Amino acid sequence: MPTTPQQFPFISVAGKPYERGVQYGRAAVDRVRKSAAMYGQTLVTLGYDGPARTQLIESFAKEIEAYGPHYIEEMRGIADGAGVPLEDIVMINARTEVVAKARAEKKKAAELEPGDGCTGALVLPERSATGNLLHGQNWDWRAECAETSIVLRIRQEDGPDMLTFVEAGGLARSGLNSTGISITANYLESDRDFKQLGVPLSLIRRKVLEQQHFALAVKAVATTPKSCSNNIMLGMAEGFGIDFECTTDEAFPIYPGTDDLIVHANHWVSEVALCKLRDTGRASTPESQYRDWRVRRLLNRRDALTRDDLRAAFFDNFGAPYSVCRPPRPGSHDNLSASVAMVVMEPAVGEMDVVPLPALNQVYTRYSLSAEPEVITYAPR
Repeated sequence: MPTTPQQFPFISVAGKPYERGVQYGRAAVDRVRKSAAMYGQTLVTLGYDGPARTQLIESFAKEIEAYGPHYIEEMRGIADGAGVPLEDIVMINARTEVVAKARAEKKKAAELEPGDGCTGALVLPERSATGNLLHGQNWDWRAECAETSIVLRIRQEDGPDMLTFVEAGGLARSGLNSTGISITANYLESDRDFKQLGVPLSLIRRKVLEQQHFALAVKAVATTPKSCSNNIMLGMAEGFGIDFECTTDEAFPIYPGTDDLIVHANHWVSEVALCKLRDTGRASTPESQYRDWRVRRLLNRRDALTRDDLRAAFFDNFGAPYSVCRPPRPGSHDNLSASVAMVVMEPAVGEMDVVPLPALNQVYTRYSLSAEPEVITYAPR
């Protein structure tokens, strides 16, 4: 990996779904192809090539089209713009489900992937120095994704504008929209995973960002059938936040505590959830037990919190390399695992700050729904 990580490319698209997709694919062609090659190679390593790979991906494509035909149209545009098969774009958007299902079918679970992770936090306006809700996370995954991710701004004709940090070719990951809704997500596992086919998680995140009203964003998260577990944190610029620990067919809400914070890593904490299911992910993320504790502890050292305070908590290296801010460390099969990006958002002003590979870098770019990107050097206080 580079010692001085490049800032993530900014791509702004507008128009109808297919038109937006073509603009996106053309602007991100190199990163889209790298992303497709990376996950495609994972499937080959797992023994999925040719017809077997096509059959695996097509099952998810049907689920996506049933959920929203315009998603497939946008993916088709991305594929045409980048000059890759539509199958590759579907794979990128359903990569969590596609790879996990392939691993499960071949009984080759964790050895083929680096440890997934993420530590997320949300600050209610009562604790914010600006009086605005703050929301962010570190995304822990393959270090190589620092070279296959982008920041995408989508101007819609029939809905709110969106700003999202996402793997190239994907429709959404972490982000916010022009109505003040924000979203981050963290990896979870349970014994209910992959016993039914559901909507890929990335499409649920995109659905959230398409909503005009927070209640409908909550509905998209809490009621959409999923193939696997996930933790999804939602923010509302007016001053509310909620976290859902989701399994395939249930969602367990977690509300802000008396400190006006929500903090979540990669283990189940809902007592109701733990009475009903088994947390099967603790072996792959053992440090999750203290990552959320560290972030909460650091944030509670100050009364009025800023974006820099959230950044400082996410830069924490306690327990490194098994830390909130994960430096690139060897995974398995020559993979590197790292905090790929730090994302800090203030939805009320439509801004999202993103740091690539934060364990190696403290320069970030401020992306906006209304302005051009601005590169800033973090200065701890």
